[in-house]
Amino acid sequence: MTALHWRLAASNVPNAISLARLVAAPVLLAAALRAQQDLFTWLLLACLLSDIADGLIARGFALASELGARFDSAADMAVFYVAVFGVFVFQGDFVFTHWVPILAVIGLYVVEVVAALARYGRISSFHTVLTRLSAYAQGGFVLSLFLWGYSPMLFWTAIGLSVLAYTEELAIVWLLPQWRADVRGLYWLCRSSDATVAASTQPCALDRR
Repeated sequence: MTALHWRLAASNVPNAISLARLVAAPVLLAAALRAQQDLFTWLLLACLLSDIADGLIARGFALASELGARFDSAADMAVFYVAVFGVFVFQGDFVFTHWVPILAVIGLYVVEVVAALARYGRISSFHTVLTRLSAYAQGGFVLSLFLWGYSPMLFWTAIGLSVLAYTEELAIVWLLPQWRADVRGLYWLCRSSDATVAASTQPCALDRR
């Protein structure tokens, strides 16, 4: 992104929050590398709360924009990867015990990112309902893991929602021929009046060229 993009982001409250979260990612990484678990935990909490806040502000005050969606997605991706790294650093025994579902979720996430880059030349910013729910579940579980220990219910809820969310996003990448921000989900995509319909007998068969 250009310097103008960064200035525009800083001039918009939700974008500025996303920008702050993006800047916080390397601080989180440094905390993990230095084994500063308390700093990592509380900064991660701040990142998760700010992620909720910027979305509410953007939607509540009609401040949503394509640039904002791109900044939010970039910040989400940075914090996601650093949070995963932190779990590996601080909760190695837990990761060793549950490595199969953890790697399955990470793998799906990476595949979706690669698919979007191949399709659109940039990461997706769909911000689907399922993706938001999975992000909240992931964040809630990770914080619970650091603060109170392992909760099977929170873990499997986060895993289940994540698998559903990333699978849905892969389907959207396949169906949607052009990059679009803030797609609420497959249901809304199929109902959208501006969707490119391949055949009248297939209401959700979008042009995949």
